[in-house]
Amino acid sequence: MNIHTKAVHAGDRRKAGAQVPVTTPIYTASSYSCESMEQLDRVIGREENGFSYGRYDNPSNAALEEQVRALENGHGALACSSGMAAIQVAVAAALTDRPRSIVAADALYGATVGLLMNVLEPSGVKVRFVDVCDLEAVGAAVAEARPGCIIAETISNPLLRVGELDRLAEIARGAGARSRAATPLLARPLELGAHFSVHSVTKYLAGHGDVLGGIVVSDQDHYETLRRLSRITGPVLGPFESYLTMRGIKTFPLRMERQCANACRVAAWLSGRPEVERVYFPGDPAHPDAAAIRRLFPPNLYGAMVSCELRGAGREDVFRFMDRLKMIVRATSLGDVHSMMLYPVMSSHREISPKHRERMGIRENLVRLSVGIEAAEDIIADLEQAL
Repeated sequence: MNIHTKAVHAGDRRKAGAQVPVTTPIYTASSYSCESMEQLDRVIGREENGFSYGRYDNPSNAALEEQVRALENGHGALACSSGMAAIQVAVAAALTDRPRSIVAADALYGATVGLLMNVLEPSGVKVRFVDVCDLEAVGAAVAEARPGCIIAETISNPLLRVGELDRLAEIARGAGARSRAATPLLARPLELGAHFSVHSVTKYLAGHGDVLGGIVVSDQDHYETLRRLSRITGPVLGPFESYLTMRGIKTFPLRMERQCANACRVAAWLSGRPEVERVYFPGDPAHPDAAAIRRLFPPNLYGAMVSCELRGAGREDVFRFMDRLKMIVRATSLGDVHSMMLYPVMSSHREISPKHRERMGIRENLVRLSVGIEAAEDIIADLEQAL
């Protein structure tokens, strides 16, 4: 079934009594009763499908999990209260009964770097960063570190690098490690061999700036571990957020295709501006990972993120440019229907030291634009007047 059809129908229309609601309702109950104690015992013990306690699962959550599982062609999914909660439980599941060692991409979202360096390393997990676009370097790092997990982003934030996910997964499997990455329209990591795919549903899946949440999709081998850890730690997504996310996903493929098309136009326009020193965009034929992008991504779908460096700009120059924006929203997030711009040094990578940011290639003059579904000419006009 096509992903557009799955987005509309998956997860919905589960029978509830004599009637079947056409969309999944918001179930706010924290506890659920059964016809008998014997049945409740089976449900709590997961010997029978059903619901018992809101920290374990919920009908609204279950519908969303089935919807995203179908989009990713995974075995099962877990909806969490944030993208970072989803990453943490996925890493915990990956490292269960495996070496407490991680090989991670050296280009990751700042909070993910913080999780690795400030939470996991102090608890005894060894972390090694490597350029995941250099497969030889990845192989050497894995041979030396012997990790239990390899972590990469499908498209790195904010410099938009693309590693060869299938070959990274091969390296992980060859070393007995587990791998995780994300997202369903451009690439489906589980189909490429990854064990986990993690999303911040706050972004493109929900897509309207009104949800905070995350989701993990896993293969069959790791789903029970993922679920067991969730029942203990309770990162569950609220039922209202689950409902909003499901509603957003129904138009996700349509929105994403429009945003990708807009991003192509915006990136091409920025590339011709004298005020812009460099543009980062996966659709650029000169992109360093162009071969991987052509092989892994569908034609003409390169994502909706465009980063650029403003020529000769310092922090104050960047602030002045962004203050002049009239339509594009100055805010910390991405993937909404409206275009958004942020300054990575100030926001997504604020907690990373300047030296570490420099090693990552994140300079003081870099801005990141999340392209929305507005008319492309209006996005460009706003950028032009601000420049």
